[in-house]
Amino acid sequence: MTKTYATKSYEDAVQYLRDHGFDVLEAPGTNHRVFLKKDRCSAAIEKDPKTGEVRVFARPGYLIGSEISKLVDHGYQKFLKTSKAEIPATADHLKAIHSFTEELKEATGLPSLYNESIGTVSDSYHYDRVKDRDAPETARPKRPWQQPKKREQTA
Repeated sequence: MTKTYATKSYEDAVQYLRDHGFDVLEAPGTNHRVFLKKDRCSAAIEKDPKTGEVRVFARPGYLIGSEISKLVDHGYQKFLKTSKAEIPATADHLKAIHSFTEELKEATGLPSLYNESIGTVSDSYHYDRVKDRDAPETARPKRPWQQPKKREQTA
């Protein structure tokens, strides 16, 4: 059974966001495009010209300086990545991003999926154990356990 969602119009969503403590900044040189800020997190939305509904064009992320960071998962640690830096994400960062994302979905009427509701979802995943796995076996680099053992020298 398909579930339908009641999305809100762009104007209703922007008003809801203003009423609930979001800083709404008009994007310079464009109509119907705004940047949202709250609790050191940010995202950007715009009005879909065909439907008049909200469309997210910059995914939610933690603000580092004035740039919205991307959440990158390296398997052992999540990082906040910008064009200039990559810093380890703390539990406080992840909670802030998760809370911001859930509020944004509530405001815009976008669907809240189960797997996204139970934790923070990364923008990209870079697991070292699966790196180069899609390359042909002959082109893959040798893993440490595949390297020939070095002979120990005795004195």
